Amino acid sequence: MATQTVLESSRTALRPTSGAVTQTQIDQQVFDLYDEYCHGRIDRREFLRRASALGAASLAMAQALFPNYAQAQTISFTDKRIKAMYVAYPSPGGNSGSMRGYLVQPSGPGPFPAVLVVHENRGLNPYIEDVARRAAVEGFLALAPDGLAPLGGYPGNDDDGRDLQTKLDQAKLRTDMLSSARYLKSHVLAKGKLGVTGFCWGGGTANYLAAALGADLHAAVPFYGAAAETAAVANIKAPLLIHYAENDPRINAMWPAFEQALKAANVAHEMHTYAGTQHGFHNNSTPRYNEQAAKLAWERTVAFFRKHLA
Repeated sequence: MATQTVLESSRTALRPTSGAVTQTQIDQQVFDLYDEYCHGRIDRREFLRRASALGAASLAMAQALFPNYAQAQTISFTDKRIKAMYVAYPSPGGNSGSMRGYLVQPSGPGPFPAVLVVHENRGLNPYIEDVARRAAVEGFLALAPDGLAPLGGYPGNDDDGRDLQTKLDQAKLRTDMLSSARYLKSHVLAKGKLGVTGFCWGGGTANYLAAALGADLHAAVPFYGAAAETAAVANIKAPLLIHYAENDPRINAMWPAFEQALKAANVAHEMHTYAGTQHGFHNNSTPRYNEQAAKLAWERTVAFFRKHLA
């Protein structure tokens, strides 16, 4: 077992188009309110009301935090290095018995190592689709399932998506993610070894899948996700690469007990905390994005998958 805990120097903010608000221009109180909003503890109206109570500048900061998915695209869906399509597959015991996902394969005949890309708490939005394309460009067969498929799929905006996801049976939603992992692992273009990565809710789901799949999973990379249940950690057989933001107290508070359980179960793992970052720092559609930290975390993720899925 190998454990690595480091605090990275990654205070470089997003370098967006001219005039855009950057991470360093937003007050931490506004970030904290946005975190409550993103996790469904307050709605958009209450988020903006509380931000407005902090002053006009804070309200402007709050409005700037809403995602701009046009800037999230780094790999075009027509990129000649990949082939992307939507696929349907069975999910017995899930929310509807069937699922839909975004499958992206590298160019070439395959087979390829496979990576499941799990969305946040709002369904398969354009940022997550882009992450799947990024994985495919690196040589992985990537599937990004849409947990909202039983309700018609991602509705086109995060507010409605977040609301829809809370309406799903959460145990059945996890079953849908399990079905997605098994579908991808058995795909004709999959080489046989399976990895999973996920963000926010998807990060917690990556930890869950590591425990639920046991030896059928070969690598897991959760980004700022809730820890796996302590009683289930002993079932984890895959090595873990765990990414945390520095300013993410709710998620980070879970780490000491999670680390202790991982060590007790002799689960190979390494953890990185990125200085100056917020929950969601990898998501380049909002000013929470931290370019330097996101790039470093992604490079580590790709290297980790290449090592364990080859």
